[in-house]
Amino acid sequence: MPGPDLRTFASLEELSRAAAARFAEFCQERLARESIFTAALSGGSTPKRLYEILGGPEFSGSIPWPRVHLFQADERCVPPDHAESNYRMIRETLLDRVRIPQSNVHRVQAELANPEESAEFYAQELNRMFRPKPGGIPNLDLVFLGMGPDGHTASLFPGSAALAERVKWVSANFVEKLHANRVTLTYPLLNAAREVIFLVAGHEKAETLRQVLEGPHEPERLPSQGIRPADGRLSWYVDAAAAGRLKNATGSAG
Repeated sequence: MPGPDLRTFASLEELSRAAAARFAEFCQERLARESIFTAALSGGSTPKRLYEILGGPEFSGSIPWPRVHLFQADERCVPPDHAESNYRMIRETLLDRVRIPQSNVHRVQAELANPEESAEFYAQELNRMFRPKPGGIPNLDLVFLGMGPDGHTASLFPGSAALAERVKWVSANFVEKLHANRVTLTYPLLNAAREVIFLVAGHEKAETLRQVLEGPHEPERLPSQGIRPADGRLSWYVDAAAAGRLKNATGSAG
């Protein structure tokens, strides 16, 4: 497994533009050989600018959206039009601005009364799309992830039950400190992706980022450390503020 590629940027804007360029580049690479390109998108504040850029004139017209299928890395257990819905944010910043067929957008039905049912339905959706061999696992082309100040990623939070999942692709996960249910992709599925890119910005994440990248391996405490693609590429796109405490902030750009 290759080590992570760390790239630092002067600002969130530069980070987001680089991530958008990588999305477009990798999409073209895959579509030269395959019929579709698949990507999982995260919620949160950091990727919002990325989605706005992808939906803007610089990239939207050059990406063959009818051949792109988009998934969610995680979702809060709220209706899709709720202010806290990850899907709503993705729809408003990206989906409503590009010509992607609705059938190509695979959202988590997190508004269902039973989070376990939401997770099972999403696993079935993944199975329908990817049709892996018995015992196999879907291989997403690209996954964008964020990292919280507590080290969580997707909805894999410190000490939460979903961290121990080794079989299911999607898990309902109760987050004690938020007193809320989430639905999240799990380590087995995330680590089967061809490429994973973390987007991390802000000085409030600097110490956690240092611990994740340069500290001991403690994924129960720092779930972002559990993202280690088995056969894929792992990249960290971080802004200067988030990289402020790293000893080895090499591979910088911007």
